[in-house]
Amino acid sequence: MSLLGLFHDPFIWPFHLFVAAHIVTGSVGLLGFWVPVASRKGSPVHRLWGKVFVLSMLTTGSIAVCMSSLTIMDPVGTHPSLEFDPALIQGIFGWMMLYLAILTVNLAWYGLMCIRNRRDHLANRGTFNLFLQAILVVTAANCAWRGVQLEQVLMVGISMVGFATAGTNLWFIYKSRPGPTDWLKEHVKGLVGAGISVYTAFFAFGAVRLMPELALNPGLWAVPLVTGIVIILYHWRKIGLQQSARMSRRTA
Repeated sequence: MSLLGLFHDPFIWPFHLFVAAHIVTGSVGLLGFWVPVASRKGSPVHRLWGKVFVLSMLTTGSIAVCMSSLTIMDPVGTHPSLEFDPALIQGIFGWMMLYLAILTVNLAWYGLMCIRNRRDHLANRGTFNLFLQAILVVTAANCAWRGVQLEQVLMVGISMVGFATAGTNLWFIYKSRPGPTDWLKEHVKGLVGAGISVYTAFFAFGAVRLMPELALNPGLWAVPLVTGIVIILYHWRKIGLQQSARMSRRTA
């Protein structure tokens, strides 16, 4: 695209600025994700990089909301190099990306709230936390509906993650008597889930630039999801074993 065209289109130049910022903050999140996952839980390194990761995810997701919104308004202008039908560009890079952006922000914020409110469970019912659950359901439903219209099974399938996320988040938020380690398990689920979301977007939307034929391949999208679920289950089991060990020492 020419420089003249870049500045005459009201959507294009902001879109490219958002893309540049998205790459920077997303790269920090992609790399920073592994430090709190691998480091000793509760250590200074874990806490520092956990904060870096959460901030990067909230920023990256917010930028992605802006990018997807511009794509919805001008799918061809924002993606001139893609030889896809404009409706498909709008569906994948607009509506689905909007949903994934909300999912990322939702999980990052939820994971942060779980640890901040570990001693005050009712504080998890804050307005913004509940709003994120509601907007996630709305964008997931919209993604599924657009997927049906476009006959894109991937859009319908990936939307199920949003419904499951909002449902399990609300189950914990409104749980009357959470267990002693429930907050920690939900903290892990939220932040690892945010990592799954950003890696999914990286593989899918990044792949379309290098390997367009693989961009909508469900197998490519499944890699971060399966990896993230394994990480979550591993840490949940570790948390459960540590809790059992503590209970055994108390009763000994």
